[in-house]
Amino acid sequence: MSRRMTVVFHDEELYTELKVEAARRHTAASDIVADAVREWLERREDAELLPVIEAARAEWKQKGGRPWSEVEPELEDAVVVRERSAGAKGAQA
Repeated sequence: MSRRMTVVFHDEELYTELKVEAARRHTAASDIVADAVREWLERREDAELLPVIEAARAEWKQKGGRPWSEVEPELEDAVVVRERSAGAKGAQA
């Protein structure tokens, strides 16, 4: 399903750079914007997992480490919680 959205560029130079890049790639500017939003969301997702990774790293330093078989389920649980949260937010929109 295709959805429409109007994006207002208050920065004329940014708008021009986007249009030039779209022409250079022979693609629509909307595709470039969609790709940029996807990448931003993925980076945000990675940032949300960072505290879990850092906690595991700190515990490893303090206790001498844990086997991956213990850490992996915790990371998977964190991903599931995040995905459920994102799904609930998406359903509300």
